[in-house]
Amino acid sequence: MAPRKIRNMEEFAAVSGISRPTVSKYFNDPDSVRRSTRERIEQALERFDYRPNIFAMNQNRKLTKNVGIVVPYLADPFFAEIARNIEEKCIEAGFRPTLYSAYGDPAQEAEILDSLRALKPAGVLLAPLGRDSDRSFIEKFCKDIPTILFDSNLEGMGAAFVGSDNASFIEQTVDYLCRSGEPPAFFEMRHPANPNANKRRIAYVKKMESLGFEPQVIKVDGRGWGFEEIGREGAFKLLEQPRLPSRTILCSNDRLAIGFLSACYEKGLRVGLGDDCDLRVASHDDHPFSKFTCPSLTTAAHDYNAVSNRSVETLTQLVESGGRLSARTETLFPARLILRSSA
Repeated sequence: MAPRKIRNMEEFAAVSGISRPTVSKYFNDPDSVRRSTRERIEQALERFDYRPNIFAMNQNRKLTKNVGIVVPYLADPFFAEIARNIEEKCIEAGFRPTLYSAYGDPAQEAEILDSLRALKPAGVLLAPLGRDSDRSFIEKFCKDIPTILFDSNLEGMGAAFVGSDNASFIEQTVDYLCRSGEPPAFFEMRHPANPNANKRRIAYVKKMESLGFEPQVIKVDGRGWGFEEIGREGAFKLLEQPRLPSRTILCSNDRLAIGFLSACYEKGLRVGLGDDCDLRVASHDDHPFSKFTCPSLTTAAHDYNAVSNRSVETLTQLVESGGRLSARTETLFPARLILRSSA
């Protein structure tokens, strides 16, 4: 005769002869019950082949351990890498993270946040789209749900922001390129998808002027998140010019630079620091693929680990304080210059 099918925790408590609160306490934390009780529960689990519906358990709690991690474009290896780091830190902190991607769509970003409400999350770690986000929607969400912003800052929203110091990216790359050769021209999208690009352009202009050089900003057409193709097509148009504004190109981000390097290869141009090279190319982010380009890409790197650690630490403080911090904080981590063959 087949063993009886247990449908819920109440039935399991009844057939195992253990009180419902004790069973619930065990599933929340096995070490919170006496050893003899724990052994009885585990024997009953094996006998009746019962496994609780963790999602349903969370729904019945006032506060769950669910945490949402929302990024703008998971197909971008940068966001995949930082999301992986944050997910690991959440698990270490005892949370149950779920990862979401808006894929550049503000409507999908809003839909994700709306669906997160149903999970009754302990908190949310959000890297917003930025300029394309529905700011009023996100502002209301942040007031209702404990939220930490990372990577892209929306001023005044969320309990805190954790990210990288975009000025430090530029200061290090521009200073190095000027010291070791010709001052760079800045290569960026005319309509950047990520708001960090604007901060980098502003920092570039300020740094060049402080060094006594005239800023040279090159804007290329293209919208969306296909940065490599945008960089490649923009580079083709730039390289057709009889005279470039500089033989040193500093790209706003590594994905644009990867496209730029592709165009240089197709044009038969040699990229690097040597006297036999036609161009130098550098960039920002330390994209996971940047060390494998040909030539490998000189770049300024995010401190993935520091941003991930601080984001989860701040979220933990926010949850433990009942969803409110005394004041909104902003934490920025400096970049680290990585010298490779391209510059």
